[in-house]
Amino acid sequence: MPPTPSARRQRVGIELRKMRDAAGTKTTEAAAVLGVDRTKITLIEQGTYAVTPERVMALAHKYGEGDSAYVEALAAMAGRGPKGWWEEYRDIVPAGFLDICEFEYFALGMHSYQISHPPGPMQSERFCRSIFQEAQVKLTPRVVETRVEHRMRRSAMLMADGAHPYTAIVHEAALHMQFGGRDVAREQLDWMLKLSELPHVTLRVVSFASGGFIGSGQAIYYAHGQVPRLDTVMYDSVDGPIFLDSAEHLNQYRSIVEQMTERSLSVEGSRDLITKIKKEM
Repeated sequence: MPPTPSARRQRVGIELRKMRDAAGTKTTEAAAVLGVDRTKITLIEQGTYAVTPERVMALAHKYGEGDSAYVEALAAMAGRGPKGWWEEYRDIVPAGFLDICEFEYFALGMHSYQISHPPGPMQSERFCRSIFQEAQVKLTPRVVETRVEHRMRRSAMLMADGAHPYTAIVHEAALHMQFGGRDVAREQLDWMLKLSELPHVTLRVVSFASGGFIGSGQAIYYAHGQVPRLDTVMYDSVDGPIFLDSAEHLNQYRSIVEQMTERSLSVEGSRDLITKIKKEM
């Protein structure tokens, strides 16, 4: 059985399908442009058959797509970039974990909105380990340690000097979670405060006094693509990450992030609240 295509490759296919549908072009007509059988167009749109940047450009021209910045960005997505560090973990951690890393690596900026626990890339090693030990399906110690190692490498990439902007909006409820006990929880809050001092990291807290939160309560990541049309939303589910890319979803989640940012405390106020919770814990 061939490997499941990455979320990034699938996104290229999804965008090409959107273009073709908007143009009213049949698969047979698209196939003629590339000189392939019509079934190859279906496979390309499903992400199971690789497409080159040149072919993306040719199809976009056929479909009459006039947004050149979007087409160029999509063609770049189709290109073979360097092998990501996360590929070392293929068949070792769930495939969704790899998609998240790829998703973050290529984003020009990230917004994270969390209600039940601190964002993964901002979790300390001990806190992260405690979360994996509480997984719905009991994990063996070896699997737990592998996932912790993977999470720490992911964090190191996102928090490294020169990384793209990372904004975390965290509900106060997440700051009171005591996975691993009080000492681990205090360490976690200290770690978040330390990371918030990095120049590319912004940490804001939505306090209990704000009156509630917007959305369904799921963890949300909003990644900024090369152009707004290639932004991506990812939210957690029991079965793994779910990626959303329709214009309707992007507008909806942009609004959620904007509203929760407005509802959150200032950066300074957020740090003060985290410090206060730590002292009272």
